[in-house]
Amino acid sequence: MPKTNQPADTTNELSSLGPELSADEFWQASRDGLLLDVRAPSEFEQGHIPGAVNLPLFDDDQRAEVGTIYKNSGKDDAVLRGLAIVGPRMAHLAKTAKSLAGGKKRRVYVHCWRGGMRSRSMHWLLETAGLQPKILSGGYKSFREMAQTSFAQAWPVKVVSGLTGAGKTRILQSLADHGESMIDLEGLANHRGSAFGAIGQAAPPSTEQFENMLFAELDRLKDTSRIWIEDEGNRIGTVVVPPPFVNLLKKSTAIFLDMKPTGRVANLMSDYGDLSPERLVESVQAIRKRLGFDLAQQAKEAIESGQIQTAIEIVLAYYDRTYSHAAAKFPRPPMKELAIDDLTDKQIVDKMVALI
Repeated sequence: MPKTNQPADTTNELSSLGPELSADEFWQASRDGLLLDVRAPSEFEQGHIPGAVNLPLFDDDQRAEVGTIYKNSGKDDAVLRGLAIVGPRMAHLAKTAKSLAGGKKRRVYVHCWRGGMRSRSMHWLLETAGLQPKILSGGYKSFREMAQTSFAQAWPVKVVSGLTGAGKTRILQSLADHGESMIDLEGLANHRGSAFGAIGQAAPPSTEQFENMLFAELDRLKDTSRIWIEDEGNRIGTVVVPPPFVNLLKKSTAIFLDMKPTGRVANLMSDYGDLSPERLVESVQAIRKRLGFDLAQQAKEAIESGQIQTAIEIVLAYYDRTYSHAAAKFPRPPMKELAIDDLTDKQIVDKMVALI
């Protein structure tokens, strides 16, 4: 079975380094400590390093105010205003950080956007408070550069392909249950990949945060011999998959899970049959132009009359055509096919591994 990657103990090694760490050093070390993102809440929400806790020096309005002063009056005035804002909160910030760190037991890792005034100010405060903080050199921006560069690497990806309803996500989980390494892109995107994929899911992350989580998953599996991933296009719901990574998926070894329409309809009934009819109709309306107005109306009427299976059969035919069109437009190396109608999940996993 593929090896699992265990983070190295970097405590002693890092003790001899200065206060600033490179993006890779910071990422590897911070997983064993407290990672504090001192940027404003809206910056954190847009995208953050997985595992980070937001402890902002400024709220969004204060950040905008200091930025305006910097632009209009210069650095000195902006620094003075920043000190006036942070000064009354210094004790609270230090106390909160110490509480999150568990006293002095955990090393603390701090970053802002570029590794400038905000992270350096917090470094001074936490060091004064008795902690041992480290700063991310270049800030969150340097982490983002590292993450985005990683998507062009030659990861040992094995692709799980197949028509809509073949149960690809379920098989991915079965692969993981049987000791294989996998990444669930749809799980990271909080979307099941079709026009109906957002129903019942949590709010999707930003594309930026999706990339951060994908990087973390790839890094977690960097020492494995293969990583199973479902075949995806350039978007999953509202999330954009990094183009270099999409290219990797299209060039990697793939297994096509071949299932008859009756089995795929049954799978989709299991996934979507008990969902809100109103949401199902909304999803049909979202693809009305592509589905065709007559078929969309038929699917809508079927849902409203409780004939969910009929609606699924109508929509499934559309997705089969879409898959064939995409396959012709963006050809990939020949896939290995595996008929799975009469197989258990364990048998499917065993045969997939044997095919690689």
